[in-house]
Amino acid sequence: MIELGDISKNTVVVIAGPTASGKSGLALDLALRYNGEIVNADSMQVYAGTPIISAAPSEAEKKLVPHHLYEIYPPQKNGTVVDWLKLAVERIREIWQRGNLPIVVGGTGMYIDNLINGTTPIPEPTPEVRKQISEMKNVYAWLLENDKEAAAMLNANDTTRVKRAAEIFLQTGQSIADWYQKPMVKHLSEASFKVIKIIPPTKELDERCYLRFDKMMDTGALDEVIKLDALHLPANLPAMKMLGVPELLAYLHEEISLEQAVSLAKLHTRQYAKRQRTWFRNKLEAEWEISSCFEK
Repeated sequence: MIELGDISKNTVVVIAGPTASGKSGLALDLALRYNGEIVNADSMQVYAGTPIISAAPSEAEKKLVPHHLYEIYPPQKNGTVVDWLKLAVERIREIWQRGNLPIVVGGTGMYIDNLINGTTPIPEPTPEVRKQISEMKNVYAWLLENDKEAAAMLNANDTTRVKRAAEIFLQTGQSIADWYQKPMVKHLSEASFKVIKIIPPTKELDERCYLRFDKMMDTGALDEVIKLDALHLPANLPAMKMLGVPELLAYLHEEISLEQAVSLAKLHTRQYAKRQRTWFRNKLEAEWEISSCFEK
């Protein structure tokens, strides 16, 4: 059992780790013990309509302690780390004002890193700039011509990063490489972070990924994807990419069997959890590193 020790008025507890590692359960336990409120830091749990397949907290859990930033966007929205960070900082300060302990929990490393360590001071591109870049036939070729330094940093096939670099150059006239050299901007500089990371053994994590997906299927994941499919959303939206959704969509469109869809979803979940595990183990500094939250 983790004992947090002294808690100042500006303490923020962060619980991070790969999917299916038990973060939400630990967050709930600490919130009940330390008068806490839970703030979501998972980039998929921000979307409404998919609480089962995104493994969001249940309604019963939400009734035990306040939960924030879960299912706040429609699936049509393309939420960004900038959007989340602004909301998270607001919620954390509101929780402090109530005299409670903010407990940030999630598996999205970019969200957690930006909250703790700050962000590069890159301005967000205007809708006009985004539209101009989106209409280009070959964004990498444009970037290579206009910002050779950024193009050299990127893989031409990494369309998301290439597009982002092009937007930044068109918006500011400066290379994204130059922006990355500027001092980080901390949006919650007054915070004292207590970080807990969960790094389960690979075999245990694999087993939990498989078991959790089976539970999702038993409790209505396919029904959620049927409703999502009925919205006819573009496949590149984040909500359409969450673990299990592309595979179950392929089944609904009669491209593969349900058994194949479930098998692929489990495989991709395991692969994603492995990447998360590696990132948190190597990149996130923490006061506590635990291997499991579960009874043996």
